[in-house]
Amino acid sequence: MQQYLALKAGYPDTLVFYRMGDFYELFYADAEKAARLLDITLTQRGQSAGQPVTMAGVPFHALENYLARLIKLGESVAICEQVGEVGASKGPVERKVVRVVTPGTLTDAELLSDKAEAMLLAVHPGPRARCGLAWLSVTQGRVFLAECATEDLARWITIAHPSEVIYSAGVTERFESGLQQLRQAGVFQCPMSPRPDWQFDGPLGARKLLELLGAASLQAWGAQDLAVAHAAAAGLLAYAEHTQGRALSHVHSVQVQREDDRIDLPLTTRRNLELVKTLRGDDAPTLLSLLDTCMTGMGSRLLRSWLLEPPRDRGIARERLAATQALRGAGGSSGPFSVLRGLLRGVSDVERITARTALRQVRPRELVGLAKTLLKTEQFAQQGQAQDPFLARIFADLMPPPDCVALLQRALAEEPAALVRDGGVIADGFDAELDELRGIQSNCDSFLLDLEVREKARTGIPNLRVQFNKVHGFYIEVTSSHLASVPEDYRRRQTLKNAERFITPELKAFEDKALSAQERALAREKWLYEQLLDALQPHVRALTRLAQALATLDVLCTLAERAATLGWCAPQFVAEPCIEIEAGRHPVVEARLAETANGSFIANHTRLNANTRMQVITGPNMGGKSTYMRQVALIVLLACMGSHVPAAACRLGPIDAIHTRIGAADDLANAQSTFMLEMTEAAQILHSATPHSLVLMDEIGRGTSTFDGLALASGIATHLHDKTRAFVLFATHYFELTELPARARHAVNMHVSATEAGSDIVFLHEIQPGPASRSYGIQVAKLAGMPAPVLHHARHTLAALEERAGAAERQVDLFAPPPAPEAVGPTALEAALAQIQPDTLSPREALDLLYQLKRMALP
Repeated sequence: MQQYLALKAGYPDTLVFYRMGDFYELFYADAEKAARLLDITLTQRGQSAGQPVTMAGVPFHALENYLARLIKLGESVAICEQVGEVGASKGPVERKVVRVVTPGTLTDAELLSDKAEAMLLAVHPGPRARCGLAWLSVTQGRVFLAECATEDLARWITIAHPSEVIYSAGVTERFESGLQQLRQAGVFQCPMSPRPDWQFDGPLGARKLLELLGAASLQAWGAQDLAVAHAAAAGLLAYAEHTQGRALSHVHSVQVQREDDRIDLPLTTRRNLELVKTLRGDDAPTLLSLLDTCMTGMGSRLLRSWLLEPPRDRGIARERLAATQALRGAGGSSGPFSVLRGLLRGVSDVERITARTALRQVRPRELVGLAKTLLKTEQFAQQGQAQDPFLARIFADLMPPPDCVALLQRALAEEPAALVRDGGVIADGFDAELDELRGIQSNCDSFLLDLEVREKARTGIPNLRVQFNKVHGFYIEVTSSHLASVPEDYRRRQTLKNAERFITPELKAFEDKALSAQERALAREKWLYEQLLDALQPHVRALTRLAQALATLDVLCTLAERAATLGWCAPQFVAEPCIEIEAGRHPVVEARLAETANGSFIANHTRLNANTRMQVITGPNMGGKSTYMRQVALIVLLACMGSHVPAAACRLGPIDAIHTRIGAADDLANAQSTFMLEMTEAAQILHSATPHSLVLMDEIGRGTSTFDGLALASGIATHLHDKTRAFVLFATHYFELTELPARARHAVNMHVSATEAGSDIVFLHEIQPGPASRSYGIQVAKLAGMPAPVLHHARHTLAALEERAGAAERQVDLFAPPPAPEAVGPTALEAALAQIQPDTLSPREALDLLYQLKRMALP
């Protein structure tokens, strides 16, 4: 317990898995917590300091299963292994924490989904309301740096998409409370924890980055003037090294993220467009699930990054698009991409294997998979001759490091054991000493058979057996009926019910040699494996480049396959502001319809340019307004990431953000009603949108009274048109808003068409010019299964309301300036009050005057 408590003192807030034989044990509070979280048995054994020792344990061979459950719950675990030799010293075998497994620093394939990336984010406040951010994927080997205004912190945390957030323990309570509020608001949902304040030091962070890059200045990376980000990087790298138990030798890239580098996709946009997760949170298709037919986990992770972080630089999108077009070829399903995708099938996750190699955590079978993949990459280069420049660079990076494949093939068995400690990892012929030790073990059977034959002949005992077991070692077994024939040089080893087991000097000498050879062979294998990892370290950077090239090629082939399979076109990028789409389609809805018998998707055109910046869209629920709006946003997003798009043609001008306000929801945890949340999101859009932004507004103003909602909707629409001048799709049920285009020269009315068949409604899903003639709310309610009496009552009420509206005066113009107040004279009461001189009145006169004023006020 002294040894355990000394180790635990270094990890007070972390569950410590303490290796004891075939189990990892937890003690005291750790045991109680693990028993509750993992549903394992809590026991007591012995005493320490006069108190019983509470403990719980998990089998060592099932460690990954329990780790996965704890990581999913946001816990961190310190793995404490035996590192000393048994019997080398007095007391317990030496132990130490070899690594700490946390949600943000995962590298194990068993704990991390192939398509998910564990990202560790460090946040640090600086002067002048600025924040420094640094985030890292341990498997990617890249550090990202950024600085932002404190008010923009939520947007940057969304960009980083962390699995774990750390910050300095010395930050103010206000800053820490702000992080907690962002977490409660759903900006991030991962665990967050403070780290020692001294670790967040700007100059220290700059030195650490320079050491990783092997450079004398950060100027080449544009990172020299980011002092607050350097402080965040210091804390980030210190924590990552602490968890991995060693320096991060594979981290060799630093990327500075600027506000104008990527198209802004706020959290609401990602959620409303259902890019990676549906609004209901179920397993229904999303845009990512439709796109992701990647052959490798590396490709899936990179595709997700491209989708959520589309670049503003059109050069990047054009480069990706040209490469995809080259891989697509003349069209169809037999383009160049199909051959490459066949080669990509079965490729190992080189990115994670390389990181685990650098961290010396890689397993033998992963290295065998790496060797097979490196052999494949030579075939990729042969397929990649005479391609466009982007593909040429990719294929150049696919050449494996010299001698790396040969080393792996010579060193490792074709089918090694899962773990080095099991033996059978190093190939025969790689090491002469190991081969000799293995030869001693392999000769055991022939020696035992020969000894048994000789002993039977010498003793005359016909049923004598020479055998071995792990408990008692080698022995000669003689049944009780032949004990009288046992020679004098036999020494009794074990007595059984009907037999005796003996050992002879010759057999004892062989046992010592054989068992010693087995232990020495295993120790030799472990040493050789460590030497192999040493030899692979110089190849880490080349393998990292190769992994990135493989992932990029996988994504480009996937985009080519999707374009060919789904019939998508290449977008055209232009300099003038516009979003012009011919026969656009919603990719996910179209794919769902193709799987059912509901017919084909109705395509629609979109015309937004310098003359038409806003569409006021009206029409019935279920008519397709939201689908149309979302499909425009998805087509714009796909084009910006460098993909083909679901349309007949697409011309796209500069885009800096996609903002959405769609759907009704509340945030009760933060005391925000549906309407409050709607207004908050709308306000954020009005503050953030620019003339190069695409804005989707769906049914704004529904959460309050009709007149309030209508007034707010008209105000928001007017501001977006007159002030922001963004590209706007504004869907509404307030028919009064169709008056806006009459005074707003850059706005037009559009509607989704529908027709009535008796008392039923038929949705045509076509977007046509002009306002809708009706809302068809009662017909939609009928489709929803509303009871007939309710529908009958609603029809009568609607008729009465329409009749009353027809008899009323002209509708008020919402977009006219408010009337000036009319000039009117004072009333009689006001005139009488003005003539009173209170200081000159006697009590009697004051009482008479009071009666007079009362009669005037209340005649």
